Amino acid sequence: MTFNMSSPAFQGADHIVGVLNSITSSSSSFSSQCFARRTATLSVPTEFPPVPKKIPFAVSTHGITRQDPYRWMRNTDDADFLDYLERENSYAQAFMADTKTLRNDLVETNWLSGLFRGGDEEVVLDWNQIAEQYGYVHVGVCRVSPDHNYLAYTVDPKGDERFLLQIKDLRSGRLVPRLEADGVVSLAWALDGTTLFYTVTDENQRPHRQTQVVVTNVESDGTADTVVFTERDSSFCVDITTTKDGKFVTINSNSRTSSEESIFFQTLSLVYIVNAEKPLGGWRRTRERVPGVQCFLEHHNGFFYILTNAPANATSEWSGEGYYLTRCLVEDIESSEWQTVFFPDDDVVIQDMDMFNGYLVLFLNKKGSPSLCSIDTPMKANTKRMEDLDPWYFPVPADPCSVAPGSNHSFQSSTYRVVLSSPVIPDTIIDYDVSRRSFSVVQQEEGRVIDNSDSSKPWYSADNSSEGQNVQFDISDAYVCERREVSSHDGVEVPLTILYSREAWKKSESPGILIGYGAYGEALDKSWCTNRLSMLDRGWVIAFADVRGGGGGDFSWHKSGTGSLKLNSIQDFIYSAKYLIDKGYVHRHHLAAIGHSAGSILPAAAMNMHPSLFQAAILKVPFVDVLNTLSDSNLPLTLLDHEEFGNPNIQTDFRSILSYSPYDNIRRDVCYPSMLVTTSFHDSRVGVWEGAKWVAKIRESTCHDCSRGVILRTNMSGGHFGEGGRYAQCEETAYDYAFLIKVMGHHNNE
Repeated sequence: MTFNMSSPAFQGADHIVGVLNSITSSSSSFSSQCFARRTATLSVPTEFPPVPKKIPFAVSTHGITRQDPYRWMRNTDDADFLDYLERENSYAQAFMADTKTLRNDLVETNWLSGLFRGGDEEVVLDWNQIAEQYGYVHVGVCRVSPDHNYLAYTVDPKGDERFLLQIKDLRSGRLVPRLEADGVVSLAWALDGTTLFYTVTDENQRPHRQTQVVVTNVESDGTADTVVFTERDSSFCVDITTTKDGKFVTINSNSRTSSEESIFFQTLSLVYIVNAEKPLGGWRRTRERVPGVQCFLEHHNGFFYILTNAPANATSEWSGEGYYLTRCLVEDIESSEWQTVFFPDDDVVIQDMDMFNGYLVLFLNKKGSPSLCSIDTPMKANTKRMEDLDPWYFPVPADPCSVAPGSNHSFQSSTYRVVLSSPVIPDTIIDYDVSRRSFSVVQQEEGRVIDNSDSSKPWYSADNSSEGQNVQFDISDAYVCERREVSSHDGVEVPLTILYSREAWKKSESPGILIGYGAYGEALDKSWCTNRLSMLDRGWVIAFADVRGGGGGDFSWHKSGTGSLKLNSIQDFIYSAKYLIDKGYVHRHHLAAIGHSAGSILPAAAMNMHPSLFQAAILKVPFVDVLNTLSDSNLPLTLLDHEEFGNPNIQTDFRSILSYSPYDNIRRDVCYPSMLVTTSFHDSRVGVWEGAKWVAKIRESTCHDCSRGVILRTNMSGGHFGEGGRYAQCEETAYDYAFLIKVMGHHNNE
């Protein structure tokens, strides 16, 4: 990879138009010279892509000068920028005009296959209905009051993630006629059912300003709302929740590496008697902040049970980086001496917990596979080993799957509800009876993958089976899900999940899609998605690369893909792509890549390093102007993202970020893949200008013929998470898939 940061790289619009006009305008397909790897010709609009203006701008950092003639796009009020986005939308519409029938077919398939079967449900909040009201909507958080009389929820009607608090009276079905609070992030109810806590963000969507945590009575007009907590450190975000038994409201002030949890003590009179003037008895701090230390607590019978990664009292007992379980009496919460309950085994990572009256549920990861177990309460302290508490491991499918909690709001319940899912298992609701140590399938999402006559395949893995249980789960033989380990550039094994149709897939001939994320320690979502069926049935392979920087078996997996080690994430993605090709899962020239938000760094950087590796790419609300964004402390997430990617003000961090920042490493006069880049005008997380600048520079720098296959589609009313409502999401997915089918030359598989 080469850099030429000091050269002006400035060409006038007339020069670009001249180059474009030199291409045979009568041709409706790309030249065979540039696209010899294509399996079919690709029709394109007769008009050329838009050419934005360029304004010279140079920035020097640590002795390196970079040219950025598209920096002006950061001013979203600029009339020229709005005009440019509209022209790009028109070009994208013309480019995709011949896929209208295909998109309609995909929408119909995805919509119908997404229906559910089974038990009756009462709809208390209809997302699609709200979307129709506002034109766009993103629902943030929903909380039902303990007496089930009210639903408090937040909605973003514009896409800028400024959430409005709304309260619905579930008895009448109407909104409570009171002042709506703006900029609300999280909610928590008191036990009386009318006292509500909520957090309010500042102008940068960081919940730390004055009026941070507010308490209100939902039956009042809102004028008596009281501020009870303020976070003044801009590097921390605040969240509120309640313990499962409802006796405590917790304020969680977190950066990405440390936390400070404050507890609102609610006296018995406060829990059961509404007092609008003095709703709280004050708050106490658990412990002072310690860099890198996090604490998450629950309450049971006078004890706080705390998951923490704090150094243990006896250092020799705990050398790991993950969480272990401690406890203390309520009155001793500020004590420095918490009792250790147990440490997990070396190959087990505790990820979360859920407390009930008779048991504790732990979310675990063992050697990269998710699992859950329950432990009876009360528990003795200083047990040291989890196995000594006789945990019951919930039976789960042997097939790689995701395990997510269902609706488990009742503290007194002896049944724990879980949603199991995998690329080949439709979302399935399972009830685990922890008292009887048995389970039952409650409901499965409707789909075609529900026919399996081979009863020899066990539903659960051998390690998690329970005596006397022989339940068979319906898994179809129509689709194959394989988990492979890919050796990356440094020999580290990277998990790769590969999904394809047993009937439609053809070795070394099928087209494929590689998906990755690799940031913030977030696990890549590989749960069941009906939208994929239409592509699988067309013979496509869909693969998921769990690269470093994302979620993994232990916390080191995240760290090994952050900061100066970010290149590990990108190399993991590249080696996963090469694996799919070398092993014959996909055709050598028929592989596409998809990245979302920070995950767009993977395919974008990979294209800069290996432009011919992918034939197509989809970058959704892409974080690609990494170096410039991280250098601007005025943007909402910059200070927090310094912990993830590094701080360009530090020279070593600057050079590390510069080495992969996609926008800064676009190669000149090289054929790049076809690209669909989507942005949202009101996106508060990734600026709309990032995708626009990327496309403009791709068109300027790379092969002009190839760049006609690059389209920019901007949602002028939406935000970071796209359109609201199930139907709108289906339309968006259909558009993405239709783009890939078109540019990959696979219309014959319709």
